[in-house]
Amino acid sequence: MTTSVFDLGRIVATPAALQVLTERQVTPLNLLQRHARGDWGDLEAEDIQANQDALQQGCRLFSSYQIDPETKVWIITEADRSVTTVLLPDDY
Repeated sequence: MTTSVFDLGRIVATPAALQVLTERQVTPLNLLQRHARGDWGDLEAEDIQANQDALQQGCRLFSSYQIDPETKVWIITEADRSVTTVLLPDDY
């Protein structure tokens, strides 16, 4: 069982992100679980700290996961925790 450190709200994903994850045989649920437990993926130290601060201040949360050398998937949870979106950087 995964312990979440914040609420994901409604979960949505862009069609492009779902297609890429399916092609690479990566389950979106695994990435969402990592995001929800505060595993921000492949971020620089200052971005990790920004997320830690955002947890306390109620700001937007951002994770980035490198799926393969050419593929990165982002997960963004809105500040009000109403929606979490799985997307590709090109979708932003």
